[in-house]
Amino acid sequence: MKTSLFLVLSIITLGLTSLINGFTIPPTTSSSHSLATTSTLSSPEFISTTPSSSTTALFGKKAARAKGNDRKGRTERVKKQKDDVIELEGTVVESLPNAMFRVALDGAPEEAEPVLATISGKIRKNFVKILVGDSVTVELSPYDLQRGRITFRKR
Repeated sequence: MKTSLFLVLSIITLGLTSLINGFTIPPTTSSSHSLATTSTLSSPEFISTTPSSSTTALFGKKAARAKGNDRKGRTERVKKQKDDVIELEGTVVESLPNAMFRVALDGAPEEAEPVLATISGKIRKNFVKILVGDSVTVELSPYDLQRGRITFRKR
């Protein structure tokens, strides 16, 4: 009984191992690597056939940063034109609390009231300081011409 059970188990294990070996994928050679075996080594060793370069490849963030450095010598980016805003130049006349400013528009008559303008998100995020007397670009909404958004500070 024990010998027959042992015989059955050994047949099953041999059958399973032959099944598993039948489904394994044989090693393939690619153009960049070749499979080389030597008489002194019992396991295969991969040898690169591509010439080694002195520069290393950049991956992820470093590659993106390198592209940004390439852009430094080029011309300035073209700003997208918005359809629903009026963009004007002006000079800061008064500084108010909560990042609000009174801006006198260039080309407007002297008796025209200054526009109440606030700082845009990009200027606020980058901590650009705006002082009285600075020349700025203001975006006005066509719905309320007395309020605006400061989008750029001239140097």
